[in-house]
This record gives sequence, structure tokens and C-alpha cells, in this order.
Amino acid sequence: MFYRTLLSVYLVGMLIGPCHAEAPYDPLRKLSETVIVSTLLTVDDAERDREIPLRVYRLPETRQAPVVIFSHGLGGSRDGSHFLGEHWAARGYVAVFIQHPGSDESVWRDAPLRDRMNAMRQAASAENLRLRMEDVRVLIDQLEMWSKEAAHPLAGVIDPKQIGMSGHSFGAQTTQAVSGQTFPLIHQKNTDPRIRAAIIMSPGTPPAGSADLAFGKVSIPWLLMTGTHDVSVIGGQTVESRLAVYPALLAGDKFELVLDGAEHSVFTDRALRGDQRTRNPQHHSAILALSTAFWDTYLKQDTAAKVWLTGPGPKSVLTPADRWKAK
Repeated sequence: MFYRTLLSVYLVGMLIGPCHAEAPYDPLRKLSETVIVSTLLTVDDAERDREIPLRVYRLPETRQAPVVIFSHGLGGSRDGSHFLGEHWAARGYVAVFIQHPGSDESVWRDAPLRDRMNAMRQAASAENLRLRMEDVRVLIDQLEMWSKEAAHPLAGVIDPKQIGMSGHSFGAQTTQAVSGQTFPLIHQKNTDPRIRAAIIMSPGTPPAGSADLAFGKVSIPWLLMTGTHDVSVIGGQTVESRLAVYPALLAGDKFELVLDGAEHSVFTDRALRGDQRTRNPQHHSAILALSTAFWDTYLKQDTAAKVWLTGPGPKSVLTPADRWKAK
């Protein structure tokens, strides 16, 4: 009888397996070791006679995943900051990197070296910001349509009700503009209500009007990321103007990361010409961890992610000199 009971216990153990406590939340852990699928697509905006290039990162088995859009900085392209796209995709997101004609790499690539800086300054215009905002709206429209087209690679892959928006530098201005910023001089908002949360890398205040008027009515979760040396030669933003955005935001699901010693290029794959400081390799890990926890909290409604994000979790990926705020 004893041996029969022992055998029954052994068989049950084999069927249900050993008991393991659930692994603690880790935003840097990949959900799959599968190779990321990277697909080049184009949105044909016939109404504006404008083609918008895209690079889409995702896992091959993705089904109904939240979407995170990334808008590049001035002179960039859909191929930049791929460390973000690959990690977000490995965490179960469809990461859509959009390229904006008129303020992308075409601005400088074919220009003589002596003319490149002037061409870049001219491209950092209000008109190009307007075009970028419209690019985002058209992109979201197109993603919704593609998700329903049976023959399209993104059919059944996208959850159009869970969209996050992000961007760096001019892409940060684009992100601010479509996710809650008010333009004080014209009292206009260009917010797309389909965007549920936003990550702004190298934020900035408007050239006219107060930060309070510009950002005091942001109603969705925002995560601001900058560095103590985050300045650029174009745009007129200073470390102080970047740090002025967070105090202007109303409390409630708002966060700010300030990386010690980080320059403007910290959100890109490699250092930029003119950088003065040696990169801290821990900064990319911090950017990936905090951005992932933010997306998991507000696009996947992951309770463990929210506990990590609003608790001691961020300190585990930051250096003592980095600054983290939440309100």
C-alpha cells in the first residue's frame, strides 16, 4: 500500500511538474529568444502626395500586440535607434519606426559638407513639424486598415486600441505635439486620442508661451527622458528648457528620468559628431528597462510592471547620480 501511494504521488508530480514561484518582474528579460522580424513598409499618402517609409520590428508569432511608434530626430531615418525597436519587439510589442520626408536623412545626405548644417537648420521648421504630426495620424489610420487586410503581413498582428507614441529630439517634439501639448499662441491641440501613452526622449519647451500653458493639460501618461548634458546645436533647447517640461505636467502617471552625464546622442545607437563625453554603457539598459516597464504598465495593464515602475524598481537600473521622479 505504501509503495502504491508513493507511486501515485510520483506520477502526479510528473504530470503537474515542480512548483515554482512566479519569476519577479524584469523589464530587461526577453519574452522570446526568437529572432526579431524587421520589415520595411511604406505608407502611400495619396492625399498629400507623400510616401512615408517605415521599419517594423516584431516577433514572428505576434498576435494582437500593442503598437509603439517611434519618430526619429532631425536628419534621422527609420533605421535609427534600432536597440529600442529590437528590445520592444522582444517584449511583445509591434515597434513601428516612422521616417519623415523633409526632415530625415535626405536633408543632409546629398548636400555638400559645408552646406549640411544650414540645410538641417532650415529643416527644423514649424512646417516640417506640422507634416510630422500629420504623418503620425496617417500612419495610425493605415495601421488600422492593414490590421484588417487578410493578405497583409500585419493582419491580425496589431491591437489598434493600444498605441504608444515615442520619439527623440525633433521626434520628441512630434510626440509631444500629438499626445497632449497645447500650442499657446494659437491655443491649438493636435492630440490624437488613439495614443494611450507617450515616451519623450529629449523633451523641449515651445519657443513662445509658458511651459504651463503648453503642458498643463496633458491627460495621458508621459515619461520624459533626458540627460544632464542633453543639448543640441539646432533647436535652441538647453538642459534647463528640457527640465522645464516635467514641472508643468499635472500629477498622475507622469515620470522623468535624468541620466547623469548623458548627452543628446544617448538615445541613439552610436555617438554623434561633436559629443564631448564618453558614453556610459549602463544608460542604454536604463532606457530599455524604464521604457519597457512604462509600456507594460500603460499598454498591457501589467500590475507587476506598475509596481516595479512606481516602486524601487527604477533604482535597480540607475546609477546613484541618475535622477528619477514620479508624480
